[in-house]
Amino acid sequence: MKPVIYKRIYRCGDQELVLGERTLVMGILNVTPDSFSDGGLWIDPAVAAQHALEMAAAGADIIDIGGESTRPGHQPVSLDEELARVLPVIESIHRAAPHLIVSVDTYKAEVARQAIAAGAHMINDVWGCKADPGMAAVAAEAGCPIILMHNRKNRDYASLIPDICSDLMESVQLAESAGVKPEQIILDPGIGFAKDYAENLQVMMALDELAVLGYPLLLATSRKKFIRTVLGLPPDDVVEGTAATVAFGIAQGCQMVRVHDVLQIKRTVQMCDAMLYAASPLFRQ
Repeated sequence: MKPVIYKRIYRCGDQELVLGERTLVMGILNVTPDSFSDGGLWIDPAVAAQHALEMAAAGADIIDIGGESTRPGHQPVSLDEELARVLPVIESIHRAAPHLIVSVDTYKAEVARQAIAAGAHMINDVWGCKADPGMAAVAAEAGCPIILMHNRKNRDYASLIPDICSDLMESVQLAESAGVKPEQIILDPGIGFAKDYAENLQVMMALDELAVLGYPLLLATSRKKFIRTVLGLPPDDVVEGTAATVAFGIAQGCQMVRVHDVLQIKRTVQMCDAMLYAASPLFRQ
């Protein structure tokens, strides 16, 4: 059975982001000192902007900028600190390459609001509009795409996959109740968040069940612990493991992938797309 492919066209400033013709690649740009695999590398706005250009040249369709690490055991940062990290980088990228589509990785509504004003085009919320009650309204007012990731404060699942589906649809309801249009919503199963090793693998085996909820699916597995556990390797040496999860996800209907190693994963994506999109998939509008 072929995966369902959703067709979307997102307005991102003067650009259009087309979903449904190929898998989109989101390049990760962490402007934090403590991210699990690249903390401290891209704090300087000029260096970060250059890295964004390099990822775009390697095939990234979107640059995802995050100013607070969300790794297990991370220390939350203040609103002012997060703004001080992300805004100069967004502005620097916008000056250097105004054509680049930028996403802001935050769960704080005010960070999202100011990031959009500074030139960001998309919101990536790791708490799916549940951490900050103002987030959905910011997305609705901006009319921008928003990624709603699965997350929860505990792992007391009654049944893992049905509970994840239910949790995600709660986020969808929050967003749509605030005025976010359904066609602006993208879902993320939250690999590595509120899930242990076995649960992450179980979610990977059930991505097709999440891909038919009515919204495009983003997969963010890059360098994550369950891959490192399988391979017994450090975060910067698991590109093959990440590529395996990406290929497996695309085959189940994931239409966007969020990665560190853009060049290698772009090649993986291109090969998957050659097989998937050439096979006249079933489209959902």
